[in-house]
Amino acid sequence: MPRTDSLKSQRNRARIAQTAARLIAEHGLVDWSMAKRKACRELGLDHKEALPGNDEIEQALRDYNSLFRPLAHAATLLEQRRSALRWMERLAAWSPVLIGGVAAGWATQHSEVRLELEVEDAKSVELALINAGIDYVPARSSQPATSELEAGRGSDLVRLIIVTSKQRHNRPRRDDDQRMSLAELRVTLAVVTPGEG
Repeated sequence: MPRTDSLKSQRNRARIAQTAARLIAEHGLVDWSMAKRKACRELGLDHKEALPGNDEIEQALRDYNSLFRPLAHAATLLEQRRSALRWMERLAAWSPVLIGGVAAGWATQHSEVRLELEVEDAKSVELALINAGIDYVPARSSQPATSELEAGRGSDLVRLIIVTSKQRHNRPRRDDDQRMSLAELRVTLAVVTPGEG
């Protein structure tokens, strides 16, 4: 009997992950906890159901993109990565790293381009943005003890997560597959779009 419960629980987790991924992809939900709870309600499952982890949601997003919008996803991801490259070149002084869904490849058309900058004083980034005439606003930080800014406008919007060298060094290693240096991004884009400058 416990095995049946375990299989049922695994199936429900997969169903929740798939439904949450659809909600994230189609409706641009950014709060994944809310997406999981909404998926439970949509599926008629108990709110006490074991919810999938974010890694399961990421895989479900990969599956959703490849099944339901492979060409559109590829075009969107390419444009997001090109935007990231432009920003990373502008902000090269702070060792920018592309993080999150755009780096990992599961981003949707609603996903933001997220760059991590290594800076001891966030004000130096703000001053550089002001001097370059780039619009920015402080953003609510998704991580403790970090500063975040939203810079740019329209389709060229980027979220800058400002960390110290110590914070970058102490980050969880499980995030390695969702990070791209400027050099790695250039290589990725060169492979995708050979012959383009």
